[in-house]
Amino acid sequence: MDAATNNRPSTAWQRYRPWKPVFEIGFWVGLYLFNGIAGGVTSLMDVHSQGLRFADWEPAVWEGSSNLMALALVPALVWFTRRMPMHFDTWRRALRWHLLASVVWSALHVAGMVAIRKLIYMSLGDHYDFGPWLRGFGYEYLKDVRSYATVVMTIEGYRLLMRRWQGEASVLAGADGEAAPGGPTARPERFLVRKLGKEFLIAASDVEWLQAAGNYVNLHLRGRDYPLRATMAAIEDQLDPARFTRVHRSYMVNLDRIAQIEPLDTGDARIVMDDGVVIPCSRRYRDALRPAMRAA
Repeated sequence: MDAATNNRPSTAWQRYRPWKPVFEIGFWVGLYLFNGIAGGVTSLMDVHSQGLRFADWEPAVWEGSSNLMALALVPALVWFTRRMPMHFDTWRRALRWHLLASVVWSALHVAGMVAIRKLIYMSLGDHYDFGPWLRGFGYEYLKDVRSYATVVMTIEGYRLLMRRWQGEASVLAGADGEAAPGGPTARPERFLVRKLGKEFLIAASDVEWLQAAGNYVNLHLRGRDYPLRATMAAIEDQLDPARFTRVHRSYMVNLDRIAQIEPLDTGDARIVMDDGVVIPCSRRYRDALRPAMRAA
């Protein structure tokens, strides 16, 4: 669920956020549309220059089917990179999984584009022959593994840029602002936020709610989200239970920021925060919420 606040956007990041999904989808559609058109024109020129006996529509089908399948597989790759991100400190462990994923991605890409080509050729009264599958797949994989790596690097580069733009948080504890020596059990008093080359501190008590997002937890305060590289379970163990409580598999809330709780017939609930944001509360956590609020 996307966060919404009652405040009017006042920064470039806040103005960009509503358009973020449009830009992301438009980028991939535009990229593969351009690749398909450019590739089709190039292939057609090669056919004519080499005197090959192919109809003019065939290069368009080859390139269009390939790029259409690659575009269809982008959401799966976005999902996979969230589960297995390529960070500087974990890339060796993630690399073997990405090598395996590149084979799966290529197999789906080849199978899909061949199926599309066969259907189009059949509809036009013709026949498409991919040739020997093992040799054909090997040839396609050598191209696909480069495309796979390019897409992954584009996704990770974009995410890094977004984190730097909106501000990326890390844990601080203690009055002197030094990093917490106690590991995952240390209780942070402040978070350090790095944003476009600048650093500033935010108090843990000022965080209004938290939302899990893949390998990150977004800290929400004053209409902004700051991604913290941690799991929800790890940050739950660190935050003060007298102030923060888990209300959903993907959400924690600051008890002082709750405006009201709306029970639902399903046994779940909706939590309305003091900035108007609605947070889901699952049945599993609902019974413990009221005692936690009274204790707070």
